[in-house]
Amino acid sequence: MNWKSRKVLVTGSGGFIGSHLTEELVALGADVRAMVHYNSGNHWGNLELLPKETRDALDITAGDVRDPFFVRRAVKGCDTVFHLAALIAIPYSYMAPRDFVDTNVNGTLNVMQACRDENVSKVVHTSTSEVYGTAKYVPIDENHPLQGQSPYSASKIGADMVAESFYNSFDLPVATLRPFNTFGPRQSARAVIPAIITQMVAGKKEISLGSLDPVRDFTYVKDTVRAFIKVAESQKTVGTVVNSGTGQGRAIGEVVELAKRLTGSKAAIVKEKERVRPGKSEVMRLVCGNKKIAELAGWKPEYTFEKGVAETVEHIKANLARYKPDIYNI
Repeated sequence: MNWKSRKVLVTGSGGFIGSHLTEELVALGADVRAMVHYNSGNHWGNLELLPKETRDALDITAGDVRDPFFVRRAVKGCDTVFHLAALIAIPYSYMAPRDFVDTNVNGTLNVMQACRDENVSKVVHTSTSEVYGTAKYVPIDENHPLQGQSPYSASKIGADMVAESFYNSFDLPVATLRPFNTFGPRQSARAVIPAIITQMVAGKKEISLGSLDPVRDFTYVKDTVRAFIKVAESQKTVGTVVNSGTGQGRAIGEVVELAKRLTGSKAAIVKEKERVRPGKSEVMRLVCGNKKIAELAGWKPEYTFEKGVAETVEHIKANLARYKPDIYNI
């Protein structure tokens, strides 16, 4: 696919993955409309960290994915839509489950309806590996049962079903990408890798964490961005769900040891009760089966975990003032 001058909408462009995807699409020559969440300070989230020439190339529109009228205006005139806007913090979903349904399910409905009405050529909807819950088998392929082990994962299962229904009912050309745990520069400290690194870079003598036992398939953000673009480019992905991940699992404890080596930290690890998920809600093992995305879209990961963590450490060192290592970011 030639992205040159192609009109593209990225919902959730001010977020972690969204900002990286937006940046890459501009580099590819696309005409990008970047949807950010409205705030009275006119702050564009992680888009603020992009080079000025990249920001200047964007058509930035602020609003709320829960508003169907705003969404319709944002989608109008776009050929391709990447839908990333969502509430994603699992601990916060225990506190505000209604917000997760309103944003993730109803917001997705608004995007799908607008894309249908505006005859969008390709929609890439964002799912999450959390919808699988604790693995019944590994690696986890796209046929694995879905399990709502948190209000967040339940809301994303609902959103995925909305996207699927628009393909089945209305032939909307939508593909669902299900990334496993993405990490990298610009990720907030509510996620485990930056939570670890920020405390170490800040010189903490004790690192507060939850359980060290869960296993995750950590994928560097630049690889996840390529997965989005590959899925958008492939006609074979229409009407399908595809995973993206490395196929390798690492326990949180292993991540801690690597971060210690890269930062020189000798801090002790302290389990903090409020960071531990409820027992039946914790997902113990997520390892990606990625054969389908390789077959349908020609994607495979390129970054090693070690290189990705090293780049994340350097980013956090240069931007520590943006983080709040003294508090638990939910």
